[in-house]
Amino acid sequence: MRILLLACAAALLVSCGDGGSYTDLNTRDVTLPGGQVIQAESASSTLQMARGLMFRTSLAPDHGMLFIHKEPGLYSYFMYQHEIPLDMIWIDTGHIIVDIIENVPPCKTQASQCPHYGGTKMANFVLELGAGVARKYDLHVGQRIEF
Repeated sequence: MRILLLACAAALLVSCGDGGSYTDLNTRDVTLPGGQVIQAESASSTLQMARGLMFRTSLAPDHGMLFIHKEPGLYSYFMYQHEIPLDMIWIDTGHIIVDIIENVPPCKTQASQCPHYGGTKMANFVLELGAGVARKYDLHVGQRIEF
């Protein structure tokens, strides 16, 4: 828990100086089951994952963030310091969608009071998209995502 708090504090310091520019993250194409391509920033380090999409005031419909965990696990997420609602998609090692939670609202309270979402299915990846994108592209559990 201490490491997570330190990572969050570091993320706050890193993100405060440049008005929300996150160009240090790798971007990759993520192809949805219907063929739509999302430009997803990749987050794989503790710091990148802690920062995630914090402080963003908007997210283009063809953009998102792909969280890459080192091994399969039950990963829950919360929306502390987020400004926009998101769709969260958990993906297993075979790139199959195992869970989707749509329109997750920002948390405006203390981090310790923010609800956690997902983390009930084994996954290696979590794709965050702007709220409504999962429904717009008719994403469902069992579909394959390419990246």
